[in-house]
Amino acid sequence: AVLVPTTLLVQQHYDTFVERYAPFPVTVKALSRFQSDAESKAVLEGLADGSVDVVIGTHRLLTGSVRFKDLGLVVVDEEQRFGVEHKETLKALRTNVDVLAMSATPIPRTLEMAVTGIREMSTLATPPEERHPVLTFVGAYDEKQISAAIRRELLREGQVFYVHNRVESIHRAAERLQQLVPEARIAVAHGKMGEGQLEKVMLDFWEKQFDVLVCTTIIETGLDISNANTLILERADRLGLSQLHQLRGRVGRGRERAYAYFLYPPEVPLTETAHDRLATIAANTDLGAGMAVAMKDLEIRGAGNLLGGEQSGHIEGVGFDLYIRMVGEAVAEFRGEEPTEQPDVTIELPVDAHLPHDYIAHERLRLEAYRTIATATDEAGLAAARAGLVDRYGPVPEPVENLFEVAGFRQHARRAGLSDVTAQGRFVRFAPVELAESAQLRLKRLYPGVVLKPAVRTVLVPFPTTARIGGKPLHGGDVLRWARQLIDAVILGDVSAAAKVGTRQG
Repeated sequence: AVLVPTTLLVQQHYDTFVERYAPFPVTVKALSRFQSDAESKAVLEGLADGSVDVVIGTHRLLTGSVRFKDLGLVVVDEEQRFGVEHKETLKALRTNVDVLAMSATPIPRTLEMAVTGIREMSTLATPPEERHPVLTFVGAYDEKQISAAIRRELLREGQVFYVHNRVESIHRAAERLQQLVPEARIAVAHGKMGEGQLEKVMLDFWEKQFDVLVCTTIIETGLDISNANTLILERADRLGLSQLHQLRGRVGRGRERAYAYFLYPPEVPLTETAHDRLATIAANTDLGAGMAVAMKDLEIRGAGNLLGGEQSGHIEGVGFDLYIRMVGEAVAEFRGEEPTEQPDVTIELPVDAHLPHDYIAHERLRLEAYRTIATATDEAGLAAARAGLVDRYGPVPEPVENLFEVAGFRQHARRAGLSDVTAQGRFVRFAPVELAESAQLRLKRLYPGVVLKPAVRTVLVPFPTTARIGGKPLHGGDVLRWARQLIDAVILGDVSAAAKVGTRQG
């Protein structure tokens, strides 16, 4: 069973399948609203008795009236156009059905399942021969630029898609274009047109009776018109990242160089998310860039719900990083692999370490920065994260500087085998700690008042102060540097660090 989102795609796939299976004893049938009741009934009977080998259809395949004799493979084309319920309905038809989902831009939930290992993923990165990347322009709406783009396409006898995604004003947009480029033959297509009327317009455009097709996003999937090599998209700021990439895929399907113009009104400020989407589509113009676009879409929209119906959105219950780690552990356990996750280190010390609102105002960007710092595994990673913040937001304030110190200290504590460095009343607890007798003596000499608890592998060290008598407790970066020095001098046995502690204590 081949499941596709539009009747237009059903017809295209049907023609291709029939042509390629012609030399073989394979029966291919189509099932969509274009078939009459009698034809549909014959196809359904063929599926039930096994005389139909391949069926290509729209959502009609998901209705209760469809019964398969021996369903073995389900191919979902343009997977991002289907909901969770649609896909689960297909899998429920038979327990051991293989499912192949295809998409240039998979929705966040599907991509995240592939990235975490729940689903297997194969990436097609090799383009067809003589196919060129689409030259992409993102900018403010400019009538001079639009008329120049259309005229350039007409000079090479090509055709233009002009996307205006408002049915109520689409005819006014077509009239405006006609005034800009009087010599162009312009047609209009949208989803509210009658079936026969829409089919006639599309066929006439395919047969080159029109130069410019003013349309809604109805062209997003299924159209393969190799002579149309310029796309002009009004209000690109209102469309999703997947839609932008899919629409760009409508041009550049032949040997000619294609152009895509993503425009937004100059008088309306872009939202941060819209800016991210347009920047991503401008940066990823290579053939096969759909994967990079989908990864950014996952980052912007969130991964949705693994077991529920949401196919995008952020996992707020447990947090994205914890969720990814939990899924990774479950997949590793299922495969019989040893988990490679680094142990957590709990640090609870009086340090003001955070990203202030007046430094990074947007919540999503703050979370992204926290995640970048938390996932850095060495000093080089922290330095790169710090440089990134300075580049985007300016010099880092003290709380952010402390945040980097905490991250660096956490890495140091992990290397020393610690999982807990916590302020506990008048003490700082270090655990787990197993010290040789000589190290215990050194610890007691350097840090008077220390309490050793070998049974629970814990050391309690008196909280550091600015002076032995009458001093104030250390805080911020000072307490982190003190704790790092203790780890070096006692746990890691660094003689020079021990000498420094002795000098300071003296």
